[in-house]
Amino acid sequence: MATLLFRLNNVAEDEAEDVRQLLDEKGFAFYETQAGFFGLGVAAIWLVNDEQFPIAKATLDEYQTKRAIEQRQHYENLRANGEIPGFFQSILQHPLRFIGVLLLIAFVLSLMLIPFWKTLHP
Repeated sequence: MATLLFRLNNVAEDEAEDVRQLLDEKGFAFYETQAGFFGLGVAAIWLVNDEQFPIAKATLDEYQTKRAIEQRQHYENLRANGEIPGFFQSILQHPLRFIGVLLLIAFVLSLMLIPFWKTLHP
C-alpha cells in the first residue's frame, strides 16, 4: 500500500522538482497526485513501497535540513544587500495600501466598540 511521503501544498516548484530528482536518484518508487481542479484532492508524493518509508523519510529530512540552511543563507544575503524591504520601506513603497489598511482597522474597531460606547455614555 502506498504511503504519503511529501505534501506538495504551498511548496515551491524548484523544491518539488528537487524532491522528485532526489527520490529518482536514490531509487525509490513513487508517484504523484494533484489536488485537482477544486483543490479537494491531496497534492502529494506517495511512496509505493511501505518498507522503504523509513529510509526515504530520513533522506527527505536530510534534504530539507540542508535546504532550510541554504534558504536562510540566501535570505540573509538578500537582507544584507538591502534587497528585501523593511517595514517602513514597505510603507513608503505602498502608502495608499497602508492608509487603506489603517482605515479598515479603524472601521472594524469602531464597529466593535459602538455597543460599549453606548452603555458608558447613555
